[in-house]
Amino acid sequence: MSEALLTRIAEALERMEPAPAATPDFSQADAFVWHTEPNRFVAVPDVSRVGIDLLVGINRSRDTLLENTLQFARGLPANNALLWGARGMGKSSLVKAIHAEVLRQGHALKIVEVQREDLPSIGDLLTQIRASDERFLLFCDDLSFSHDDQHYKSLKAVLDGGIEGRPDNVVFYATSNRRHLMPRDMIENERSSSINPSEAVEEKVSLSDRFGLWLGFHPCSQDEYLDMIRGYCKEYGIKIDEETLWAEAIEWQATRGSRSGRVAWQYFTDLAGRRGVTL
Repeated sequence: MSEALLTRIAEALERMEPAPAATPDFSQADAFVWHTEPNRFVAVPDVSRVGIDLLVGINRSRDTLLENTLQFARGLPANNALLWGARGMGKSSLVKAIHAEVLRQGHALKIVEVQREDLPSIGDLLTQIRASDERFLLFCDDLSFSHDDQHYKSLKAVLDGGIEGRPDNVVFYATSNRRHLMPRDMIENERSSSINPSEAVEEKVSLSDRFGLWLGFHPCSQDEYLDMIRGYCKEYGIKIDEETLWAEAIEWQATRGSRSGRVAWQYFTDLAGRRGVTL
């Protein structure tokens, strides 16, 4: 094969190779979403969140997570955190509210949301931010795995870091309805049906053990539910007498069959709409 032909083949291969990713400009915003195909950071100039003072009934989790995040923002050691428990009780809202509180206190911290289905690309994400002077809170909402799901292996790059180790400027927070990130009946089924029961689920279950902080969220009481609504009314200047609030809010939660922060916000949204108040 001639030298000229080899040169042409080499040049053709170079043209086929994807262009190197542009260096991210993290000065654009304090929040980003990680997208794939191609892998890139997309700035989010206006984050959808509520104030930390409006999150009622989760004081212990709030204080613990805030202190952990402040340690990280100050350049000190901090743990990855798993927020698990009842749906609609403010797990993802707390993460976003704490990020805002850390910024309010004058600390620089970027939050990057990563979708569960994009976890296989997490290695490229870490490569792009490893050399940055910024500090990053990676956030994955509603994290869970099925029995044949291999995405959890990619997550170990964040939690353990492999041979390179997790970058010092990265901490990972995840929310889940499941403490062990997989359904309990699936855990029991694999334990009872596999040849090596203890090994069948050990790898997936042990993933949750890699989070240094486990923060549990449990269904709220009726008083906490009503306090949430009162807090929203005060924040947005909606006046409503206590008897009407109590009657409407209790009826609203009864029709939903559940009581949570999300249900409280849904009732308040309806109330604000009826009162002509823009949120």
